[in-house]
Amino acid sequence: MTAPDDVDDHRQPLRIAALAKQVPVPQSLELGPDGRLRRDGMALEMNPYCRRAVAQGVSLAKASAGSCTVFTLGPPSAEDVLREAVAWGADGGVHLCDPAFAGSDTLATARALAAAVQRNGIFDVVLVGRSSVDSGTGQVGPELAELLDLPFASGARRMRVAGRVLHLGLEHEDGWEEVEVRLPALVSVAERLCAPCKVDTEVRTTVRTWRIRRLTAAQLGDGPWGADGSPTTVGSTRGLTHHRERRVLSGDLATQVATAVRFLADRGALGCPGEEPGLATTAGAGATPSVAPSGAPSVEKPCGEAAGRRTAPLEVDDRAVAALVEPGRPRIAAELLGAAARVARQLGGRVIALAPAPTGEDPLHRHEVAARLGALGADDVLQVVSTRPASPLATEDVAAALKGWAAAHRPGVVLAPSTTFGCEVAARIAAALGAGLVGDAATVDVVDGTIVAGKPAFSGTLLADIACTSPVKIVTLRPGMLAIPPARHELARVSSLAVEPRGRVLRHSLRRDDEVDVLAGAQVVVGVGRGVPPGEYAHVHELATVLGAELVATRKVTDAGWVPRARQVGITGRSITPRLYVAVGLSGSLNHMLGAQAAGTVLAINVDPSAPVFHLADVGVVGDWREAVPLLTSHLRELAAP
Repeated sequence: MTAPDDVDDHRQPLRIAALAKQVPVPQSLELGPDGRLRRDGMALEMNPYCRRAVAQGVSLAKASAGSCTVFTLGPPSAEDVLREAVAWGADGGVHLCDPAFAGSDTLATARALAAAVQRNGIFDVVLVGRSSVDSGTGQVGPELAELLDLPFASGARRMRVAGRVLHLGLEHEDGWEEVEVRLPALVSVAERLCAPCKVDTEVRTTVRTWRIRRLTAAQLGDGPWGADGSPTTVGSTRGLTHHRERRVLSGDLATQVATAVRFLADRGALGCPGEEPGLATTAGAGATPSVAPSGAPSVEKPCGEAAGRRTAPLEVDDRAVAALVEPGRPRIAAELLGAAARVARQLGGRVIALAPAPTGEDPLHRHEVAARLGALGADDVLQVVSTRPASPLATEDVAAALKGWAAAHRPGVVLAPSTTFGCEVAARIAAALGAGLVGDAATVDVVDGTIVAGKPAFSGTLLADIACTSPVKIVTLRPGMLAIPPARHELARVSSLAVEPRGRVLRHSLRRDDEVDVLAGAQVVVGVGRGVPPGEYAHVHELATVLGAELVATRKVTDAGWVPRARQVGITGRSITPRLYVAVGLSGSLNHMLGAQAAGTVLAINVDPSAPVFHLADVGVVGDWREAVPLLTSHLRELAAP
């Protein structure tokens, strides 16, 4: 558990609320003949991220002589989650259990949890898991924060309480952020924050019944709850299990490697080494403004001739498609604006880029933004600027500004990146407007005039088509899943939106140890496991250079600090969609391989012919990677030579 010094000695006892969710055990997932998930007999457990939220909550409560209450929403079986939490040390559990809650989407879930938390008094800290392994519900945390009017911080890897301030080290997609957050606050926790709450079944059964209270929908109020209160609907669901050739080679290693290379060439998996289709069209992408976030609504005003010749108020209707441009994410901005332009054409509307602006900018910079975002597909740009240039603006301020703008103007669609920043902004807007939100979608299309997003679910084994029934429809999109269209020669019109910072979240530092954009566009990827020591990465890097590939790794490798966490692939890491994935020295655990299941072709190299990775690969080379990788590099270099 977390050390007691996470809480200062000189403070009042903390009241902690921790939220936990019951999810299917990934290994128990199975599709029926109709392509839908089989639920009968499915093994269930506490979501891995929630295990850390519960453990941290218990630790903070004990260290401050306070209390920790755990909440869950679900069917009667979900009581087991609360029993496990209480057996771990929580003071009690609250079970939201009622048939009326059936069919709850993330917003309906957040509303019910918010009502339950408020019914139980005022909490100093509310802890949630950053995501869930069954359906990527990372938006519940920021939606709940909006409904409870709390500051929010995502991905806490380190946590210390000093007085009425939380000092947090936040683990993001590709870096690290140090922040202070005023209490009360809501925090989502990273998987590595602390040891997980985990208690044997036998011990859970000893928990006294009175320690767990059940709440019905009627006790929470009139609602609506469940499906009736959910502004999203689920359509068709299809399996995403990819067929693999499972061709495991044998015999002389050099012959195996030569055969594997021919196999890859015949499948078209090699393409042109070093080439990344689509990047040649992103001349304007690198110009996306690299600025700090901002936010909370005030006045919308035109920026004049020098900033894209805006001379009239911004025109918005239900055909408008707004796209959130995250600071410092040029490739993701290009993908998102390209998708927005495609959807806007189908709807007959315009594209509005929602872009936080640097403080103290001059008209020349705005003109540059107008040209560059216009090249990526924006017809209009709405820049969010601070009313107090000396005061840094937090993500919640950007969300406050844009939720006010969206409430007043009602664009038909809002697209945002499925990143820490994009998720919080989109979720807060959705909660404030009561709007449908499809989080972490892989696709977005217009079907019979309706926006339909394809969302991967159940560890990536399913793709569900989800539509929003609300006037404003919100979708966050996974980086790397969408094509970047050719640049246009258009100048967007620019307006500004002035906002007042609330000052509840103070950033001390932000650093990136990698770029999330890199893997998003990688066509070839080489993955390493614990079987490849970091001192011997030179051979793997040489192979990656010949292939024009990016390096990724298993969770054990990133836990050891050998490769940045941004490059972890798997259920609790990244999902990738390369043309070719080369797995080197890794066993092929399901948790890892599910993150690479969308790869076009998988080549595995392992010394053990019975390694699970060969069952999830198209072609396998059996042998020591130290010998196989140099041979493979040599063959590929010869193949690429004129």
